[in-house]
Amino acid sequence: MIPEKTIKELINKHSILEKDLSSGTIDKKIFAEKSKEYSDLNEIVEDAKRYITYEKDKIELEKILQDQNTDQELINMAQTELINLKTQYEKNEKKLKLFLLPKDEADKKNAIIEIRAGTGGLEASLFAADLFKMYEKVSHKKKWFLELISISKSEAGGLKEVIASIKGTNIYSTLKYESGVHRVQRVPDTETQGRVHTSAATVAVLPEVEEVDLKINESELRIDVFRAGGPGGQSVNTTDSAVRITHIPSGLSVSQQDEKSQHKNKAKGMKILRARLYELERSRIDQERSEDRKSKIGTGDRSERIRTYNFPQGRVTDHRINLTLHKLEEFLEGEAFDEIIESLSLKAQEESLGKL
Repeated sequence: MIPEKTIKELINKHSILEKDLSSGTIDKKIFAEKSKEYSDLNEIVEDAKRYITYEKDKIELEKILQDQNTDQELINMAQTELINLKTQYEKNEKKLKLFLLPKDEADKKNAIIEIRAGTGGLEASLFAADLFKMYEKVSHKKKWFLELISISKSEAGGLKEVIASIKGTNIYSTLKYESGVHRVQRVPDTETQGRVHTSAATVAVLPEVEEVDLKINESELRIDVFRAGGPGGQSVNTTDSAVRITHIPSGLSVSQQDEKSQHKNKAKGMKILRARLYELERSRIDQERSEDRKSKIGTGDRSERIRTYNFPQGRVTDHRINLTLHKLEEFLEGEAFDEIIESLSLKAQEESLGKL
């Protein structure tokens, strides 16, 4: 049961925000923030009001049922209403608990997605390319903006590594469950005897961090410049435009050479470095807060096998929730993507509620 004081605080906060927003005296700098807070509370306030009147409404109905002078028709109506009241109370309680769950401050951020070919040679790099195309299609479908940061190609259209930023609404909260090892089972084009091969690619999704979110001292960085190289070792530039940034305290290092400008390469490299440092700190804090951090959902562990794409059977299986969809083609086209994401999100919420 949620403390009545907590529910009354929600209702009171909604009322105060309503008055403040209609007064016209709120500073423009915080108006958008207050409006969002009010909008969020607006979705829950009626449920909150019904939740705290539950006991009173229940007593009134029980009085009718206990009154010996009440006719049968009214008793039947009161019994039905009492059942409905209890059902609604349970729904409201779950909704309020979800609302009161600690929010991940990174959920509303944009994301940086890194895809790397894993075990499986050329087939692994082709699968990495397929995954990147899938995220491109999901982004297009959701009207997100995907921007390429760096790319390293292999033979036959495969990808050794690709890093991109994705901008839009609540990107990280949607894509954070994608971090981990994605496994593919299929017959490669080069396989003459029709044998199914298993390959893998790793995906890492990091919240994109602004400078205001994470301050990095220049004194903590070592920046090396070098000449960018292309396939086969051939020179791409005749100037030292490629940049390697090393964060000395953590040992994290990022290289960037896709742009012809050293300044642009440094800016892209810093974007990746900030995201990785931010995620490193988040992981450290999570481990300190909870020994039970490695729950089934959302660990973000890149070494954890999370999903299998089986082409011969046309299925995609998410191992964290034991969910299998026989919609592999639709999934890779971005059409059935939300079915797994919504199930993962729901399971993560249930796990969080269970810890309350």
